[in-house]
Amino acid sequence: MPFSFWNWLSNDIAIDLGTCNTLVYVKGRGILVREPSTVAVRKPDHRIVAIGTAAREMMGKTHRDIEVIRPMRDGVIDDDEVAEMMIRAFIRKVQKNRLMRPRVIVCVPSGVTKSEKRIIRDSAEHAGAREVHLIAEPMAAALGVGLPVTDPVGSMVIDVGGGTTEIAVISLSGIVTDTSVRVGGDEIDECIVQFMRRSYNLLIGERTAEEIKMRIGSAIELEEELSIVAKGRDLVAGIPRAIEINSIEIREAIAEPVSQIVDAVKVALEKTPPELAADIRDRGIILTGGGALLRGLEARLREETSLPVVLAEDPLTCVVRGTGKVLDDFETYQSVLLKS
Repeated sequence: MPFSFWNWLSNDIAIDLGTCNTLVYVKGRGILVREPSTVAVRKPDHRIVAIGTAAREMMGKTHRDIEVIRPMRDGVIDDDEVAEMMIRAFIRKVQKNRLMRPRVIVCVPSGVTKSEKRIIRDSAEHAGAREVHLIAEPMAAALGVGLPVTDPVGSMVIDVGGGTTEIAVISLSGIVTDTSVRVGGDEIDECIVQFMRRSYNLLIGERTAEEIKMRIGSAIELEEELSIVAKGRDLVAGIPRAIEINSIEIREAIAEPVSQIVDAVKVALEKTPPELAADIRDRGIILTGGGALLRGLEARLREETSLPVVLAEDPLTCVVRGTGKVLDDFETYQSVLLKS
């Protein structure tokens, strides 16, 4: 790109504002922020104590004057004020020039409502953006993995995030059919929490549930089943307790949300026009998002759909890399942005 004084001054930003993690890409500099979407706030004066990783470390361990908040729920803003503070903090973290307000592109679920779009735009503008554009997460993910979204061929993307699973068929710079279900990593974690409470009278926290999911969670039977020691509070005796659980139990515990994701993929395939369905049969389905790392999910989808399913390289960053691609060549990819 030819040098210009404007390009030098600008620090345009792409934000993947996820339920679990926020990633920030700065034009010309790459991904500079990759932190949990978590904010620790002091209750008396409502000031930020910590943000991102530091705030997540405090989760479940704070005293009564500090509250740890996750301002995103199901892929959209749940707490406007805290979300704005979080976005502002991340923008300031990456800005090299604060005289020039940045252009910001924010990723949103494909099923986002008009009011949710307005809240996201307002939060980014109040956080310091000079102009705000929105892009659907499946479109950004498709760009991130290098699919030819501008060509007249069908490309199917499944983006499994913390709060939502987005399934879309893309052709000619637009989403032809999309299915968005508010099921993702958070729902799976909650199922593990409820299973431990119901089966063992053991109360565990969100972080413990996530660790169990990552270490022994699976969508299919494993050749060698795994086990882990889970620690929490005994709900009967009221004292700390540790028990050993295995991947078979956890697979049964998370069966419902995994089945909902599989069913949503089948619904999306049923809605796909026949010509594009033929393209998908030949080209396969790309799986992205942090939730795609669940052990065996790729194989489960392949088995249920009888289609080639491929896990993207570095699925956690696909969405923000795709949004960064739009930022780097705004004129070329302007057509993929959501209309105001």
